[in-house]
Amino acid sequence: MSIPAKNALISLLITAAIIASVVFAIRYLDQQRVAQLNELQTELATDTLSIETQFALLEEAPCEALTEGNTLSREVTSLGERLSFTENRLGSDDAQVIQLKKQYTLLEIRDYLLTKRLTEACDVDSKVALYFYSNTPGTCEDCDRASYALGYLHNANPSLRIYSFDYNLDLGALATLIAVEKVEPRFPAFVIDGERIYGFESVDDFKTYFPKNFFATSTATTTEE
Repeated sequence: MSIPAKNALISLLITAAIIASVVFAIRYLDQQRVAQLNELQTELATDTLSIETQFALLEEAPCEALTEGNTLSREVTSLGERLSFTENRLGSDDAQVIQLKKQYTLLEIRDYLLTKRLTEACDVDSKVALYFYSNTPGTCEDCDRASYALGYLHNANPSLRIYSFDYNLDLGALATLIAVEKVEPRFPAFVIDGERIYGFESVDDFKTYFPKNFFATSTATTTEE
């Protein structure tokens, strides 16, 4: 075999090896992606059933039992963080991500209703912030900063309950919540103690919508540009 032929064969083998490696990597990543999504879907289904059962049990419970708190809220928050991470990796347009998001949104709304009942019926001192954002390009320039600020404030006072919703998600329950709360498509949008707030300036400015000294720790305005 001539040297040019040998070189051509070697190049062909190298190319084939590279292609095989790429195909293997894609298949592996796809398998990991499917496994991760399936795990999230299973957890969402289980937690949805759990919170539905909890809600039914607590509907007729005395306030002494209710004031022990909604033990599932921490799990809801943790699950939301994982879903957000998955959405960032796969994209907000991914069909499975959208389906998981709908399930999680229903879970959030149910948890919000239970928290609202605790606050109104049993004089439980908790604060709730509804946060509406949009993934449509160019419609929510301050959403990342607002999201970071809410997480920062929750760390300052964990009793602050934050429920985040994709305003444009095609889900009847979410559309009803938006209509009930009268939230306009101006982002970021918030509902705190029945007051609708649009836009985000800084952490310090946002803190004024809460009672004085509600946040015990220092919350410097790290989100300001």
